[in-house]
Amino acid sequence: MSDMTQYEVLLDIMARLRGPDGCPWDREQTHESLQPYLLEEVYETLEAIDRNDYPELCKELGDVLLQIVFHAQVASEAGHFCMEDVCRSLVDKLVHRHPHVFGDAQVDGSGQVLANWERLKQQEKKAAAQRASILEGLPAGMPALLRAQRVQSRAARVGFDWPSLDGPLDKVEEEFDELRAEWQQGHTERAEEELGDLLFALVNVARFLQADPENALRRAVDKFERRFRTLETVFHEAGRDIGQATLEEMDAAWDDIKSHE
Repeated sequence: MSDMTQYEVLLDIMARLRGPDGCPWDREQTHESLQPYLLEEVYETLEAIDRNDYPELCKELGDVLLQIVFHAQVASEAGHFCMEDVCRSLVDKLVHRHPHVFGDAQVDGSGQVLANWERLKQQEKKAAAQRASILEGLPAGMPALLRAQRVQSRAARVGFDWPSLDGPLDKVEEEFDELRAEWQQGHTERAEEELGDLLFALVNVARFLQADPENALRRAVDKFERRFRTLETVFHEAGRDIGQATLEEMDAAWDDIKSHE
């Protein structure tokens, strides 16, 4: 293997793991069985990015690459495609979708780049006789916040958007009032629907703020967890069971924790 590139070594190792004398577990895997691992590795990569941990990010990107190579090997054995086909498809797409780099097209900023990307994508789909919706290609299984962000961004690229942040903020207030009204009337199912509309409106706010709602929520959860663990420690060090504390006592300790951050 000394004369092989690391890419070639990786493909060779994956083929051996799936081969007759390879690993029993690797040989048993299918596209379906590998799905949770791909998702898990992506989330671990996001965590490394949030921590600015570059050594860990390098390792996690390798784990994501492993999943891609694994799927390509499974597909290759079934005669569908191989890793070379995956790379070729990506190269073709990147060249075709960047005519301002690899051709004579002119663009004025990243906004026009995204608009051109969607236009070229729809042309490709029309050529393949597929339904040419601007929303085509967004997997239903994406995390809901991320899917909402992508749907809104796609619609905005063709001009279906609020003119300013005031629109989404007003919509949040409207949806919150409707949620409260349905809850007060005991309409549980309608309240859940209004909750979804409220979350969707909040994603629009995030988009106007150029913030990632998935990252924002994840950081909020991390912050809550950090503070709650500190809250537990406070009561433990005082020789008390937090489960026996009153809500007023916990609120007071919580406010104190916040003030010292």
